[in-house]
Amino acid sequence: MNTLSPARIMEVGMAFWPAKVLLSAVELELFTELGANTMTGRELQGVLRLHPRANPDFFDTLVALHFLDRDGDGPGARYRNTEETALFLARRSPQFIGDFLEMANARLYRFWDDLTEALRTGRPQNEIKHTGKSVFAELYSEPERLEQFMGAMSGISAANFQALADKFDFSRYHTVCDVGGATGLLSMLVARKHPHLHCISTDLPAATLIADRQIAATGLADRISTQSLDFFAEPLPKADVITMGMILHDWNLEKKMHLVRAAYDALPPGGAFVVIENLIDDARRENAFGLMMSLNMLIEFGDAFDFTAADLFGWCREVGFSRTEVIPLAGSASAGVAYK
Repeated sequence: MNTLSPARIMEVGMAFWPAKVLLSAVELELFTELGANTMTGRELQGVLRLHPRANPDFFDTLVALHFLDRDGDGPGARYRNTEETALFLARRSPQFIGDFLEMANARLYRFWDDLTEALRTGRPQNEIKHTGKSVFAELYSEPERLEQFMGAMSGISAANFQALADKFDFSRYHTVCDVGGATGLLSMLVARKHPHLHCISTDLPAATLIADRQIAATGLADRISTQSLDFFAEPLPKADVITMGMILHDWNLEKKMHLVRAAYDALPPGGAFVVIENLIDDARRENAFGLMMSLNMLIEFGDAFDFTAADLFGWCREVGFSRTEVIPLAGSASAGVAYK
């Protein structure tokens, strides 16, 4: 006979403890300061400008959570990054994802405190609640904040975009248009993997300026162009493949359908519409991250939501797409592909 335990309930109910320990470590740039080096607790305390009370509890908590390794015990012990934190949380690493966690710490952590209110009212709990301006209006009003946000989104999406470049058969196509392309990262990864392709990265003007600079730095400007675009007011550029990475979930059903129709209209017969999202499993039982992302869309936008592959393909068939498939990407994310 199994004895029930409250351990899992307590682990999830108190999950804000380990979350905030990690987020504070990222905010303090602890993993970046360590880099490939080792430091004692006193040395780390000094470099990070922490109160003596933080040493050793903060650092040892990170050891117990497996975000730091420690050689030895006591005051002389030396802390170092794990392979995982060195790769993903030290800023000089090309696979750094800390920008996303910094954004989560600065924005989402406090907004999620109002989840109960969002569930009761259906209204967003982000900047618009406090300033009257939507999250996009706030971001686009400050170029530095916009670039930080775009960097955060790129960091968390890089593995998915690389997986798409590796797994999707681009050999039959010549042109790709990435809608809402932000920094142009998807276009850069796809173009680097498939030299025969020409890519267009589209976004609003402020984002396009950032993309131009980053694309030029990669030496791919001869095969990747940018185009300023308001995708609710203008038709999408014609291309063999239309991609949308974490775009559809930002909108309500009416606007989702507008974008699906716009993609269909921009594609030739045989063209592909590729939607990269944390697609919820059709039975809505397994992909907890995708379901929580949908709750995050409630907090951010109110009527926006994430969706299953069955939802997506139903919308696609409604506007005329025929064959569909799902391509697993990294983690909980997938590419839903609809062919015209």
